[in-house]
Amino acid sequence: MKKPVIALVVIAAAVAGAWWFDVPQRLGWTTAERTSVLYGNVDIRQVSLGFRVSGRVSSLAVDEGDMVKAGDTLATLDAIPFEQAEAAAEAELGSLKANLAKLKAGARPTEIAQARATHEERMADLENANLAYERARQLRPNGTISQANLDGANANRTAAAARATSAREALALLEEGSRIEDIEAAQAQVLAAEAKLESARTSLADTRLVAPNAGTVLSRVREVGAIVAPSDMVFVVSLNEPVWVRAYVSEPDLGRVHPGMAVEVTSDSAPDHRYKATVGFISPVAEFTPKSVETPELRTDLVYRLRIVVDKPGPDLRQGMPVTVHLPAQTGADQ
Repeated sequence: MKKPVIALVVIAAAVAGAWWFDVPQRLGWTTAERTSVLYGNVDIRQVSLGFRVSGRVSSLAVDEGDMVKAGDTLATLDAIPFEQAEAAAEAELGSLKANLAKLKAGARPTEIAQARATHEERMADLENANLAYERARQLRPNGTISQANLDGANANRTAAAARATSAREALALLEEGSRIEDIEAAQAQVLAAEAKLESARTSLADTRLVAPNAGTVLSRVREVGAIVAPSDMVFVVSLNEPVWVRAYVSEPDLGRVHPGMAVEVTSDSAPDHRYKATVGFISPVAEFTPKSVETPELRTDLVYRLRIVVDKPGPDLRQGMPVTVHLPAQTGADQ
């Protein structure tokens, strides 16, 4: 009795082992397939566009679904306030430059000649005042003039001397020219005005919203006449290139993949068309497979994220769509 039972157990075990061994083949989970194919999604890459300055939207050149090229004008703001600010900055700069040139040039020859003539006139007045005082001083002891007249002559002499000194200093100041400190201060004011003018011109240029890359307009958030701030979004653009695929590789197969490795990418919409691609990045940190990745493996397995750059993407590779990454065939040494 025992021998038939043992024989039946052995036969059952053999059948179960054969069935278990054949499960991966019957489900399409062959080792070659698991290690030569990866699954992922085209990365969703989009940019939110807005103005760097505030103002009123004056025009919108594109709408949702439109294709745009890098450098295309998408929208504009009312530029009149910015043009006025630029004109004011230009006028202020011109005034400060003229003042700097005046300080560097110093006094004109005619101004120096005028100051010299004024000085000579004051010196002549001083000489007359000295003579008048001497006459008064000599006449006072005889009582010919009063003490008040003598005091008046002395005051006139003192005032004439002060006017002569002032004229002499004014002439010397003109002949010496501007102080170096005044010139340096004027130069600093010119530099500040130039920076202000450049800022005004930059703000004027920022009234044009341009596309940074080629892509497709996904959303048009504002309309003509809207008042926008620098933080307000006007368009959302989906970028066409470069196209990146986010895929994942399990730890046992990590050694088969390396940066710079040439791979091929296919999509469900065009499974027969293979795009040439290159592995650009391998994450150094393990993570759990995200639920968005459709793969026959268990989703709780730890994997490493890859970024794969598609060389020449086609129109059927849309953002977010699932794709299949085909690795090069294994050699005998790899196996």
